Amino acid sequence: MKQKMDMRKLAIALRKKGLSYNEIRQQVPISKSSLSLWLKHIRLSPKHRARLYTKQIQILSRGTPSQVKRRKREIALLNENARKEISLPLSLETHRFIGAALYWAEGSKTKNFEITNSDPVLIAFMTRWFERMFGVSPSTLKAYLNIYSQQNETEVKQFWSEITKIPIENFGKSFIKPASKGFKRNNLYYGTIKVYVPKGTDMRHKTFAWIQAALQDLVPAIESKILRWSHLKEVKRPPVNI
Repeated sequence: MKQKMDMRKLAIALRKKGLSYNEIRQQVPISKSSLSLWLKHIRLSPKHRARLYTKQIQILSRGTPSQVKRRKREIALLNENARKEISLPLSLETHRFIGAALYWAEGSKTKNFEITNSDPVLIAFMTRWFERMFGVSPSTLKAYLNIYSQQNETEVKQFWSEITKIPIENFGKSFIKPASKGFKRNNLYYGTIKVYVPKGTDMRHKTFAWIQAALQDLVPAIESKILRWSHLKEVKRPPVNI
């Protein structure tokens, strides 16, 4: 009991000197809740309050960068472990379904066999996928650009030709967006490219057949739900003002 009283007296004396709870606990091994109970009646001088406030700001200013660094290390470790789960070279089956999934997301659904995107890695993968899956050489592919008027069309074509191995002469007429206030200066440096496979309709059907086969266990349940909610398609269009 006497020991606890001595600890309390010491804590009060240290608090009156302007020490923070954490600083006091380095000399008085007691819980913060007990300190709060012992010291709540002690008012700090303006000088001591200013010191503790400055100390807290310094701690907070150091905390954010350290948290960012810790999170970066966590992500780096996560990425390293995830990469170890992938074995190269990819099997034909894995390659088939990566490309089919990308085409499902980014390719034309109803006509032609073409994919449009602005990501050079995605487009490079798909041009190689067309060749590996269907024997379509990049030299027979067609390409069309969608760029801004501020961009150099010739250089952008050369960039995509190097990425895809599609000859420059296979590039059709580019769609050039007129200059406007809405131009995003730092986005789509390379524009958007559409890669078109001539006479590829059967290939498109085959690609979607692969997807359907991969999802055949899932599709029936989803289709039944879609049918149950089919009334959502019956929304009336608002009248057109003439």
